[in-house]
Amino acid sequence: MNQTKQTVLITGGGSGIGLSIARKFMDDGNTVIITGRNLSKLEKVKVEFPLINIFQSDVTNEEDVKKLANQIQSAFGGIDILVNNAGIMNLIDAGNETNDLLKQFEEIEINLHAPIRMLHYFLPQLKKSKNAVLINVSSGLAYVTFSQAPVYSGTKAAVHFWTQAIRPQLKPHNIRVVELLPPVVDTKLAHDADLKDDNLKPMPTEKLADIFWKDYTKGKEEITPGLSKQLKLMSRLAPKFIFAQLNKQAIPTSI
Repeated sequence: MNQTKQTVLITGGGSGIGLSIARKFMDDGNTVIITGRNLSKLEKVKVEFPLINIFQSDVTNEEDVKKLANQIQSAFGGIDILVNNAGIMNLIDAGNETNDLLKQFEEIEINLHAPIRMLHYFLPQLKKSKNAVLINVSSGLAYVTFSQAPVYSGTKAAVHFWTQAIRPQLKPHNIRVVELLPPVVDTKLAHDADLKDDNLKPMPTEKLADIFWKDYTKGKEEITPGLSKQLKLMSRLAPKFIFAQLNKQAIPTSI
């Protein structure tokens, strides 16, 4: 499997998991493009890593994604690897009728609709590549839901099953489909969610990237670092037990 001299596009690549994965691809001699909504954040990354390419783009905006696809086709001749990494997590009490409904729909838009949209508009470029890869970043919570983040858990489970479903469909087009299912990682997403559950201790992003790269270069299709591997196993062997362990505190104490 050719891993060098590929053009890689990573959504939500300005920090956290996306940036850690970007560094792995860059260190291996690939051309890396990162996108995000926050231009100043992207520009700071560019200062630190001059070889990285940045494009401001909103994965929830269809016109933005169309424009991005055209820009990348023009500037780079297309991509070889698409990493759907952008995502958000909100703690929500579904029993509270004062919840912000639009905030919940935004979570669905970013976590689920956006990966589908990105694949749709970049599929022609992937089909032209001799080493095409689609990498979807979902979550270990796709195996066992976390009640404090019901919309997040639902969207990541949907991404998990969508990824499994499209894998045989993209195989005839020589597009390899990989899923990374991280545990809770030490990122802004986790800190913003204010997670205090003892079962969800954050993993450093560098460690996650190391595990991802090791398994990715070995050709694994489903990568389950840390706690995610346990969640996958226990969801099959003792689903009620692992659900109870993960959801001792089902309602968020702070939102």
